[in-house]
Amino acid sequence: MDFSDIKTVGFIGLGIMGQSMAGHILAGGYQLHVYNRSRAKAEQLIARGATWHDQPGEIAAVCDVVITMVGFPQDVEDIYLAPDGLVARARPGTVLIDMTTSSPSLAQRIAAAGAAKGVAVLDAPVSGGDVGARNAKLSIMIGGAEPAVEHVRKLLALMGENVVRQGAAGAGQHTKMANQITIASNMMAVCESLAYAKKAGLDPKVVLKSIGAGAAASFALNNLGPRMLDGDFAPGFYVRHFIKDMGIALAEAETLGLALPGLTQAKALYDRLAAAGHDDEGTQALFRLYAGA
Repeated sequence: MDFSDIKTVGFIGLGIMGQSMAGHILAGGYQLHVYNRSRAKAEQLIARGATWHDQPGEIAAVCDVVITMVGFPQDVEDIYLAPDGLVARARPGTVLIDMTTSSPSLAQRIAAAGAAKGVAVLDAPVSGGDVGARNAKLSIMIGGAEPAVEHVRKLLALMGENVVRQGAAGAGQHTKMANQITIASNMMAVCESLAYAKKAGLDPKVVLKSIGAGAAASFALNNLGPRMLDGDFAPGFYVRHFIKDMGIALAEAETLGLALPGLTQAKALYDRLAAAGHDDEGTQALFRLYAGA
């Protein structure tokens, strides 16, 4: 497949992470074209020189690379496979990159549809949350053809420091599932650790200074632990999106014949949290169930 020089980049989905990611691309000197369901979230980028479009397909028709960062697999399917969607409107040689955490099987289906049109499609979900997005330090895990990955590597490096091709289409999403499985049990462990420290009469912030520098150290412990203790449940990554991710991972695990008891328990707890009305808070809000907050 022959690829065009990358001059124009589209970005679809300007949420908590997408705004920062798109901003890094604009700062990198590319012509940026944007779409979001709410135009208000695009205004800062438009003020900096980005071009607004009313439909996702319009972006695919004029860009060398299009990146999506949306919410749910159904959103991904609609944007890519609709009659007037990205695959239908993209020019041959375009690279489409879905950075949403989505279904591996859907990633494979979209990649096949793109290949039939001479369009490369990569699944490239990320880890690092709002902090990683703001600081351009995301971990980017990619599935798709190696020539396409290498063609966009410099662009992806504007958003992350750890850009790794994991294999063919769907491999990026499978890797992200492994990431989310790790986080799910770790979030329970952090909550239980801090709840125990409080119950034992310790100052949990002082406890964090010790255990955060030892073998228990993790992103959740050192970055989200302090937020838990401060009652700061503002979203860096939404509870509802994490529940979606865990659901995908459990479905994939069932297909593989694999039991994941830690993930099953974590999803049950997050489902309780969402049922109590906290699905638009950050994942650290799980601490509410342990602290009675």
